[in-house]
Amino acid sequence: MLIQIPDVLTQAEVLQFRKELDQTNWVDGRITAGHQSAQVKDNMQLPETSPVAIELGRTIVHALYRNPLFISAALPAKIFPPLFNRYDGGHSFGNHIDNSIRRIPATGEQVRTDLSVTLFLSSPEEYDGGELVIEDTYGQQSVKLPAGHMVLYPSTSLHRVLPITRGSRVSSFFWLQSMVRRDAQRSLLFNLDGAIQKVGASMPGHASLVEFTGVYHNLLREWAEV
Repeated sequence: MLIQIPDVLTQAEVLQFRKELDQTNWVDGRITAGHQSAQVKDNMQLPETSPVAIELGRTIVHALYRNPLFISAALPAKIFPPLFNRYDGGHSFGNHIDNSIRRIPATGEQVRTDLSVTLFLSSPEEYDGGELVIEDTYGQQSVKLPAGHMVLYPSTSLHRVLPITRGSRVSSFFWLQSMVRRDAQRSLLFNLDGAIQKVGASMPGHASLVEFTGVYHNLLREWAEV
């Protein structure tokens, strides 16, 4: 399941993020890549210990927990602290699948990567190329979103970032462990939650809402790992 989540950050927040990121020192992006990924990764990144990355990452996490669409789609159990990367002219990231387990350096906590996230911080008109291309069960999907918008997709997916031919692409990327490990089960719960909300909006107080909500929570109770 690939979900686009609009307006995770406001435009004012995006401008503040870019101002702070433009004043920081970027390093080789291969510092967080596995052995195979490092061979196809060519970009810049903020160190995980960067005070700017830590502070901006906290802002993102707070925004996510206020976003109903994100909560419904991800059912998050653990969120890896957001990282930040930059693709300039010629930079790209070839085909790869994200590592299955990520260790948070500050705490040593392990995070199973059920879902991968890219939060765009550059507007599409700022750069050419740089599309995030994801291979999933529905085929190949190309993603290039407005600044402040985010895409959420299974970490099992083969994906790549196409070469930048003009400008710069700045984004935040991270992973999360969901309460529901299997993508098919998360998709079913997400669709059911959406249907419940539509019925509630069109027929508020309808008796079936209690039954549908009960089914949702009983499925979540059956599948969740907490």
